[in-house]
Amino acid sequence: MRRTMFVVPIDLAAVMNAACTSALAPPERRRLVRMLEEQGIATDGPAWLTDVETRLVNALQARGEATAVELTEDIAELGRKLRFGEGKSWGGEVGVSTRVLFMVATNGRIVRARPRGTWLSSQYRWALTSDWLATDLAAIPADEAAANLATRWLRTYGPGTFTDLKWWTGWTVAKTRAALAEVGPDEVDLGGGTIGYVLASDEEPDEPPAPWVALLPGLDPTVMGWKERDWYLGSHQARLFDRNGNAGPSVWVDGRIVGGWAQHSDGEVVYRILEDVGQERVDRIALEADRLGRWLGDYRITPRFRTPLDQELSA
Repeated sequence: MRRTMFVVPIDLAAVMNAACTSALAPPERRRLVRMLEEQGIATDGPAWLTDVETRLVNALQARGEATAVELTEDIAELGRKLRFGEGKSWGGEVGVSTRVLFMVATNGRIVRARPRGTWLSSQYRWALTSDWLATDLAAIPADEAAANLATRWLRTYGPGTFTDLKWWTGWTVAKTRAALAEVGPDEVDLGGGTIGYVLASDEEPDEPPAPWVALLPGLDPTVMGWKERDWYLGSHQARLFDRNGNAGPSVWVDGRIVGGWAQHSDGEVVYRILEDVGQERVDRIALEADRLGRWLGDYRITPRFRTPLDQELSA
């Protein structure tokens, strides 16, 4: 989904794979074949790719788990480089292994497995899906899976807008419409002429929760559930999100974001509150920051996507 890694139960993985990921495979394959042929790595891109895929799967079957570097030792072709964005400031090179592993993963044949080293490592191993999960992902019709996923999203994040669901899933307009039509949620007025959707079973309001505070990490699912965020984010987006819409570490009070946090090199969790929340909440945020720092212990967290406030606090 959106080419982002999600960690989910196996039954939901099958739903997400059928509803979102499998649709990435054909265009991803066409793009990679074109790059291989245009850059002189292969004269017959489809045949070259099929051969490398087969050998990659066989190598993983033999090794059990392997990093991209280890797989390149078995399959030299994975060590070739692909150029992208030539002549542009963001251009560069990427290993063939990166693109091939991603493509095979979109087919559901392999999954990202254990990191190399601690849980903070950005290097990780790959494994065959059937080995890692001790089963293959269930085959689910795409339309059925999309309706299932839309229902789950509405149950968790509703009421939400059409734009929210389309962004969260990475679907096209047509696929989002079809999924909502299959689910049949009720329309609700979210104010200002904005129409949202909610499951009929969720229309009765819940009892207000007790006052609460939380320090959530970057890209937390709570923060990333919607594209249209003003109702819980207020005017803080420029400080707490990067330019691509990735959320940084955030401070929450009673269901809305009021600031951000970071971790210093000595382990101290520091934060900044961006609006008046009252002294009682300020005291509770301080306690939560202290608790988080003690829980992290010797681990040091550096978000993959740095936001303006995160960089200020980390300095």
